[in-house]
Amino acid sequence: MNRITRIIGAAALCGAAAIVSNGAYAASHREAPLIANDPTADNTDFYMFRSWTNPANVVFIMNVIPAEEPSAGPNYFNFGDDVLYRINVDTDADGTDDLSYEIRFKTELRGPLTSLKLPLSYVALPPITALDGAGSEGLMLRQQYTVTQVRGQTRIDLGMKPMYAVPSNVGPLTMPNYEALAAQGIYALANGGKVFAGQRDETFYIDLGATFDTLNLRRTPPVLTAAEDANDNANPFGNDMLSGLNVNTIAIEVPISSVTANPNGFLGAYASTSRHKVRVLRDAQSKDPIESGPQVQVSRMGNPLVNEVIIGTAAKDRWNTTEPDAEAQFVDFYLNSRLATAINLRFGTAIPTTNRTDLVNVLLKYPTQPQSGTCGRNDCAELLRLNLGVPPTPPASQRRLSVLAGDPAGWPNGRRPNDDVTDIALRVVAGKLIGTPEGNLALGDGVNFNIGAEGSNVTPNGIYTVFPYLPTPHDGRNRRHIDCGEALANPCN
Repeated sequence: MNRITRIIGAAALCGAAAIVSNGAYAASHREAPLIANDPTADNTDFYMFRSWTNPANVVFIMNVIPAEEPSAGPNYFNFGDDVLYRINVDTDADGTDDLSYEIRFKTELRGPLTSLKLPLSYVALPPITALDGAGSEGLMLRQQYTVTQVRGQTRIDLGMKPMYAVPSNVGPLTMPNYEALAAQGIYALANGGKVFAGQRDETFYIDLGATFDTLNLRRTPPVLTAAEDANDNANPFGNDMLSGLNVNTIAIEVPISSVTANPNGFLGAYASTSRHKVRVLRDAQSKDPIESGPQVQVSRMGNPLVNEVIIGTAAKDRWNTTEPDAEAQFVDFYLNSRLATAINLRFGTAIPTTNRTDLVNVLLKYPTQPQSGTCGRNDCAELLRLNLGVPPTPPASQRRLSVLAGDPAGWPNGRRPNDDVTDIALRVVAGKLIGTPEGNLALGDGVNFNIGAEGSNVTPNGIYTVFPYLPTPHDGRNRRHIDCGEALANPCN
């Protein structure tokens, strides 16, 4: 199997998971029982790609807090002070971490307006136009954060000045120019990179309700015509049910040379969140806990959708606490595809469901490792992988089907925010790589782009062209969920 075939196969496995799940949000939102009750630590999407604004850089983006309703005040969406956010990078293709970026937040109540004891986090008296100093008086609840590079025993604080998270987009009276405010939240790092932390638009797109209504998609069978499949600017029959929702984002862009000495090598990476193992009260009168004990990983994410629907329910929470290089213990979920089984049950297909060694190879191994379809000692790791030797594709030329449409810079060669993992996955799990008739169909959920994306740097099909590469979040007063039957959307059916 050649490299392109392996890339396509990996995409298929991950994306098809979104199609056969029940009771979950898109991507890897709320994918396990325990993490569903802990949104500030819930990894929703993880992206890694070479920057198209500076191809000498690599970008890592982790999103947390699923499906933020923009109008959900008076308390909006913040990162957790008690959560350790990490981006973990394998630089030598052995499946284990060599480098990580640790992001920690600290929340403060500040400013002259706190004396009024108002029931609000942000107040437009005067309007919030800055994250610090003049114009920030109304930002009563503010989060400062640090970024620490960890390589072995060496820890380097990459911050060059105090850094503040950009608050939720409350509305135009409170924050009259949110794009300008968010631009202030881009900070230079000591390694030549930059960082952003704050709210952004939920870029993942899917006909969520139809998908989780037992694949009750809006065309039967859910097959796109050739013209529909080639059009990345229109949704042929589905409805993007994540439109109008936001997420919290940590985006880091750094020089490739600061990560690895091999500019044409492979990187493997995953995002993780951790909490202290022990939490105790300071005293009988205090409600503030003391965080103590070692950090315990509570959520991880490399490729999208793996824990959400590939891993069995009884193993999901254990999977979240396990390091990616210990994936061999979960290999049965890859070899015996529950995803293919679900597709067969729904559509009467005959896709092979057992002995799927190809899925093990494409999802858990680097192409430089033995393609045995089995997990030996330390040779299976669930990571998002990026071939640094592949040039990035400019936004105007990016194709949502990535490698299936001749665009090799997209998922699963890394992952960009607008890659259509759902459609890619459906087709490969249906058998595109193993010669089944179903594999030649243009299967899809009928949603081809991120509808309703906002911001001055966004393409017609929702690609935000500049750092932090996710569109401006929807504001709480004027947010709009573009539902079926409305302008820009398809009829309800």
